[in-house]
Parts: sequence; C-alpha cells; structure tokens
Amino acid sequence: MPPARLSAQINSFQYPDGTAALSQVTLDIEQGEFCGILGSNGSGKTTLLRLLDGMIKDFSGQMLLDGEDIRRLSPREIYSKIGLVFQNPDDQLFAQSVYEDTAFGPRNMGLSETEVSRRVESALEAVEMHELASKNIHNLSYGQKKRACIAGLLAMGHEILLLDEPTAGLDPMGEYRMMELLTRLNRDNGVTIVMATHSVDLVPVFLSRLHILSKGRLVRSGSPEEVFNSGEELASVKLRLPYIAELIHRLRSGDNLPFKRLPLTIGEARRDILEAFGRNGSL
Repeated sequence: MPPARLSAQINSFQYPDGTAALSQVTLDIEQGEFCGILGSNGSGKTTLLRLLDGMIKDFSGQMLLDGEDIRRLSPREIYSKIGLVFQNPDDQLFAQSVYEDTAFGPRNMGLSETEVSRRVESALEAVEMHELASKNIHNLSYGQKKRACIAGLLAMGHEILLLDEPTAGLDPMGEYRMMELLTRLNRDNGVTIVMATHSVDLVPVFLSRLHILSKGRLVRSGSPEEVFNSGEELASVKLRLPYIAELIHRLRSGDNLPFKRLPLTIGEARRDILEAFGRNGSL
C-alpha cells in the first residue's frame, strides 16, 4: 500500500510569543481524499494548513510528503506537488490579468511559453474561468478571485490543494458553486483536497472525511455521520450540528419522536421523516 500523500505527527508548535498553537496532532491524508479540518475560529486550522504546506518548519514532530520529510525538501520539490489557497484571495493575487496571474507560477518554474500557455488554458478551463483570461484581477468578483487562486496552483501541476475557508465571504449560491468546483476537481481531475472550514452545513453534502480541531488538538476524526453523532460534544468545541440534524435531534430528544439516527442532509431527513411517520402521514 502506498504511503499517505501527507502524514503529520506534530508533537507541538508554538508561536514566537510562546502561545501553544498545535499539540499532539496526528493526521494522514490519502491520495484522492476530499477531507475537511473543521473547527471554530482560533482552533488552529490555518496554522495546521501552513505546516502541511511546508511554510512552517520550526515545530516538534514530523511532516511527510509522499513519505519524505518535508523539511528536507526544496521549495521547488514541495510546490511542484502541493499548494495553499489563502482565505483572502487578495493576499494571493497580484498580476494585472487573470492569465498573467495564472501564468506566473509555471513561468517561474522555467517552462517554455508553449507549455505555460497550455497549462494556463487547462487550469482556467478546470475552474470555469477561461472566458475571463484577459480580465483585470481587480474587476473580478470575490468568488472569481478564489477560482483564479485555484487556477494558479493547478497550472503549476499541484496534485494536492490545501484551502483555508474556501467558502468564506461567498453568498449561499457562491458557496455551493465553490464546493461543486472542488468536488469536480477531486472526482474528475484526481486532485487531493484538504479544506479548513467552520461551515458545518456544507460539510455533510460534499466531504467524506472530517477532522475536528479544537484548541490546537485533533479531538475527533471520521465520516460526517461519525463526527456529527453528538451535539453536546460539538458544542464543547464551539461547533454545532448541521441545521437539519439539529432539528431532528430536538424532535427526538425533546418530543420523543421515533428517529433512529441524525440525518445530515435534506434528502436523508426526508427519508427518515417518511419512515418515522409512515408514508400516509400518521405515526
């Protein structure tokens, strides 16, 4: 069995002022995974992503990229495989046009202009931005800027994308479009994706594996069904159940209605309601 794409064993990491940021974090990311790091603000999600990306090296423990110590790899070796999308796209975009920004990475890799053009076209096609190649970066919507950031990493050949709150700042439709884009990149392009988020309502619909981070520690890992089986435990780490699960939880615990489990999506809830009440609408 091949090694995990990313394997982290972080004993501890402190900020320069001595504040403990991460402690006893053990995490494996397999090829082709689409997983989430779920946690409230200040839980350490962004810091963990920066360690996974090789940006932070002064920690106690080990971080492996395809079985190799990431601290012994050159930046070129790391960034030929993995890239981080910041929460605020304005911190990442700097060129005048979408094309020029997407082309910067491949050009910096020393590729021919023919290859650069091929990669840019493929990357912009993948994020549905090919018609906006000549558009000024400053004239893009917030969601388009996030897509442009992803295109820049895809053009460099990144096989692993780390995303910090990719749906933050987007309206509900923008959130779903972003998650559908990431799902397609994962499913059709084979991109391994790790996203940090606190959006519990989107997670069950799109992600298959979750890691709960609280105060710098991983407190729970598993499928959405395994992670969201206790509202009380989530509340202790400043998270909540998805709204549909919270509704069924209250009907089950407060009103003694016969639900066997906590559904996480509307489709699951509809099926369970019909089963609990009978399809003729009676108990």
